[in-house]
Amino acid sequence: MDKLLEIGRRAIFVLRVISGYEERRIRSYRLQLQKQIEQAQERKAVVTKIPEQLILSEIRKMVEEMQMVNRKLEEAEASIEEYFKPFDKDVEMLMNMKLGKDEKKLETMVEDIQEQALSKNTAEKIAKTVSLDERNQVVEVQKATSKYVEDK
Repeated sequence: MDKLLEIGRRAIFVLRVISGYEERRIRSYRLQLQKQIEQAQERKAVVTKIPEQLILSEIRKMVEEMQMVNRKLEEAEASIEEYFKPFDKDVEMLMNMKLGKDEKKLETMVEDIQEQALSKNTAEKIAKTVSLDERNQVVEVQKATSKYVEDK
């Protein structure tokens, strides 16, 4: 009986092959396997893209956080500058006063130096004229003494 069943199965298989049913079944099975392979490859590509996307999203988040920190720093700097504006004005006024005093001291020192230089120049001129007068007197005295000595 088993042999009869085996012969029947083979006959049905041969009929299927001859009719093309088995070929269509094999093709559909092959197409189904091919679709499964393509889907698996797509899933694999998606899985490989996920880490890239995660990294990119993390980088975006970090950039946004850094921008927020920069904004906060700029706001803090602006508030600090606003807070210190009155102090800056006071310091500027004090510095201007000190510079004014320093300039006045410098001007008085320059004037004193100029006066000293002028007095020195006049003293030298006077000394030169006095020394010329003294020389003239000495020369006159020498002439007088030489005349006196000659007369005697």
